[in-house]
Amino acid sequence: MRWLAWLPRPLDPVRSIKMKIIMVLFAGGGSGLVWFYLWLGWFPIWTGVTATVIGVTIVQFLARGMTSPLREMTTAVRAMARGDYDRRVRATSADEVGELAAAFNQMAADLAAADRQRRELIANVSHELRTPITALQGLLENIVDGVAAADPTQMQTALAQTERLGRLVTELLDLSRLDAGVVPLRRHPIDVRAFLDDVVREAEINSAGAGRDVRFKVAAPSIVVPGDRERLHQVFANLLDNAARHSPSGGTVEVRAERHDDHVLVAVADEGEGIPAAERDRVFERFTRGERPAGGGTGLGLAIARWVVELHHGTIAAVDPEPRGCLIHVTLPLSPS
Repeated sequence: MRWLAWLPRPLDPVRSIKMKIIMVLFAGGGSGLVWFYLWLGWFPIWTGVTATVIGVTIVQFLARGMTSPLREMTTAVRAMARGDYDRRVRATSADEVGELAAAFNQMAADLAAADRQRRELIANVSHELRTPITALQGLLENIVDGVAAADPTQMQTALAQTERLGRLVTELLDLSRLDAGVVPLRRHPIDVRAFLDDVVREAEINSAGAGRDVRFKVAAPSIVVPGDRERLHQVFANLLDNAARHSPSGGTVEVRAERHDDHVLVAVADEGEGIPAAERDRVFERFTRGERPAGGGTGLGLAIARWVVELHHGTIAAVDPEPRGCLIHVTLPLSPS
């Protein structure tokens, strides 16, 4: 029916739907009166005029409910242009206009959520950048003013803050790739036992370098899973770093892998304060650390970890600890989806 697009649209210049309906009514009524006159030989002038007036009045009354959602949408769109995303349209009709109003309300809610996330992202990134930059600035000012010496201890502090900035920039780049959907997975068979041994070995080195008195234990059978080794290494390195950072002195971080039917379950447990039950879902959101003691994280690592695990068609969740601390479960399918 493409040829219909080429038909003329004589009512397009009319700026009111109600006026268009009235004009259509007049046209229909006038055509009927002409038919009466030509074929029946008489012209019911008063009856025709009365019927037309009554029809116009009814149309004026009924069309109000048809056009009011459109007027509300126009007002809401103008408000959105000014940054107000709280306007909604009353969607009570069951016709196409009602469906349009419901779709408009959903779009407005999505835009409001996106705007809120954008504002939160800017505020959180600014906060995360300001903390290490302020620390670096204070340290360098003390060295320049002669208050502190540029000894290895001071340089180690500056290096730690620089590394924190580097982690934040790297994680922000990962999030930008996440949102753009431009990070393909390079799946290869991964030996879970050897893989976890490598991750734990690296975590031990990093923990010792940071002066943490934490022991690591790993237990895993010989299982092979398909996956992107680099991305999964990023996930478990982050989990082990969080566990070591929140563990008490002399504590133990345990990593266990078990096979369950069509997937492998990897558990990472520490002996720290744990995550309150109400916070266990929120810790995987961006810039959320939960109520665990602060330890210098950026609040982005677990959000990236969830993204990587879900790309592998797996799951990640904080579950009830045994008997205390924090327990993270990661499941990965044994066969590629």
